[in-house]
Amino acid sequence: MDAQPLLWIVPISGLVAVLVAGYFAYDVLRSPIGTPEMQKVAGAIYVAAVAFIQRQYRTIFFLALGGMVLIGLVIYFFETAPGVSREELAIRTSIAFFVGALCSMASGIVGMFVAVKSNLRTAAAAQHSIGDALRIALRGGAVSGILVVGLSLIGVFAMFIAYGGFSKPDEAPFTIVGFGFGASFVALFAQLGGGIYTKAADLGADLVGKVEAGIPEDDPRNAAVIADLVGDNVGDCAGRGADLFESTAAENIGAMILGVAIYAVTHNVAWIVFPLVVRGFGLIASVVGIFLVRGNEKRDPMGSLNNGYYITIALSIVGMYFVTNQMLNEKGGALYFFGAGVVGILTSLAFVYITQYYTSGNWRPVKEIAEAAKTGPATTIISGVAVGFETTASSTITIAIALFASHWLGDQWGQATDLPHGGIYGTAVATMGMLMSAAFILAMDTFGPITDNAGGVASMSRASEETRERTDRLDAAGNTTKALTKGYAVASAALAAFLLFSAYLDKVAQLTGKPFNTVDLAKVDVFLGGFLGAMLVYLFSSLAIRAVGRAGAAIIEEVRTQFREHPGIMAGTEEPNYARVVDITTASALRNMIAPGLLAVGAPIVVGILLKAEAEAAMLMVGTMAGVILATVLNNGGGAWDNAKKYIESGMRKDDKGKVLGKGTPAHAAAVVGDTVGDPFKAPAGPSLHVLIKLLATITLVLAPLFIP
Repeated sequence: MDAQPLLWIVPISGLVAVLVAGYFAYDVLRSPIGTPEMQKVAGAIYVAAVAFIQRQYRTIFFLALGGMVLIGLVIYFFETAPGVSREELAIRTSIAFFVGALCSMASGIVGMFVAVKSNLRTAAAAQHSIGDALRIALRGGAVSGILVVGLSLIGVFAMFIAYGGFSKPDEAPFTIVGFGFGASFVALFAQLGGGIYTKAADLGADLVGKVEAGIPEDDPRNAAVIADLVGDNVGDCAGRGADLFESTAAENIGAMILGVAIYAVTHNVAWIVFPLVVRGFGLIASVVGIFLVRGNEKRDPMGSLNNGYYITIALSIVGMYFVTNQMLNEKGGALYFFGAGVVGILTSLAFVYITQYYTSGNWRPVKEIAEAAKTGPATTIISGVAVGFETTASSTITIAIALFASHWLGDQWGQATDLPHGGIYGTAVATMGMLMSAAFILAMDTFGPITDNAGGVASMSRASEETRERTDRLDAAGNTTKALTKGYAVASAALAAFLLFSAYLDKVAQLTGKPFNTVDLAKVDVFLGGFLGAMLVYLFSSLAIRAVGRAGAAIIEEVRTQFREHPGIMAGTEEPNYARVVDITTASALRNMIAPGLLAVGAPIVVGILLKAEAEAAMLMVGTMAGVILATVLNNGGGAWDNAKKYIESGMRKDDKGKVLGKGTPAHAAAVVGDTVGDPFKAPAGPSLHVLIKLLATITLVLAPLFIP
């Protein structure tokens, strides 16, 4: 079938996304803003969050400018393409990089701005109804989720058209790969900076406030509490928005590149533009799912969110069936690719359940850590590390099954139609299937920090116990949704890594004019490339975790000093100096995000230049494997420690005599220590690894000319 009519779904879904996001923003912003005390707390969070984002993105902007110039020079001196001058190719690739970087920055800023406006209104709504509070928090998150995914879709589509997608569809995907690199570049620094900020503040607030001073979470006497609440917005909202923007953009472009190989045989452009169209249907499915989420006083908020997600999944399957039958029905073989798409969709659902099992207080792993807390911090840490390692089994097996099944279905299509490259395209279809629910997933992710902040606003403004109880219920659901998104991100990164790795092989083959299908690890230089790829993952994580430790230590000293020198703070007669802690956190986060970021960008370039293209492929392959497994350990281990602490705080854990081991007990103190150990695991280290995996792939794609012997 002619692909042109269905292509209209791309701009239409983008327009729908903008209109729905605008309506949700209007619905949130017109909601009541609560008491004057609530407004004062929310105002302090907003001012500090905006100040950090301005400083962070100013730094990232100049780094991106430098990256644009470097890429232009590399392309000009080392790459040629038929029918395009060196100057034009260099300019096009540099512009694509910079546009991708700007769109990624916009995604992060939108996510943060909406979140800080939603938290106050969620707290205000919680005074009367958990249903209204749930609606406001989810719709606040949905503004970010829908806009980020819509912006990614429209951005890739616009670049494809601008770079001759309709006249030269087999060349345009290679030219726009810079867009994905720019998005990954910004997302890495956004995740690092935001993650260091949020977890350094969290660490300082918990250790000094809860353990040493014995005061509750979000107590206004804790000087680090405003910085902690700001961190939720700049890390979990701005950082994750940029992360999922680059995920959808880079993976979309990688799938289009793989479609070029089948287009060369069939001359049907549908194989190239299919990823755009199917993501448009996924965006509409997510919008419908978000609209249908309803909450009430009796129902668990997580159950309401799950129902919306199931609706999104069902609509995505229907959309996948329609699009594959209309666009990929070459010689009647569409059913194979529909199956591959369903594999991807069900993989996202599987990761939701895997992550819930390992990070929710309803299941064995979190209860096991809470039980270990009865005997002190050491056993709490040991138990949490064990849980983190255990999560790798189910996650890796699920990814392996998804890749095998989607590749097998693609191979069956190839045998049925006698056409090439079906196996690898099957994995691309599965990746696109997984990304169909990205807008809903990001909405749930941003829901988490909004509800966390709402609880902080309620606590600091001395809201009623009933209000606080409602925000605690929402926050418990929010902790789970934040963990779910990290599981989803690492799964999509794993599927996409295979897709982008194949795209790199195609790129090298295009540049050399020779087939490039084998990476021989028996060669010394190739083995070294893989070895260094695994090392990069661990060294990068070390720098990210150490950065949180350094910043957290400075905050701990500052909060201790304020308690010691101003005894009126604990008595409630003197206000802490929140601004001082915010300044320390901001400066430390921005300073410490540079080293791991430059390592991630520089290492693959050095390896590629010294050891050449095949060793670079090994670095990409082995680095991806190590990165996916380590990210799973860090994300789920950190999430399990966090919820074990909350499990004890909720009064669910009892000693041998039936006495509740709640807040203020030694078991709670041990659980807090475990949570602080897990803080730098689940941000910035774990989420930044998702970006690192795809950054490795986009760097190798864009700079492949440098690595040709």
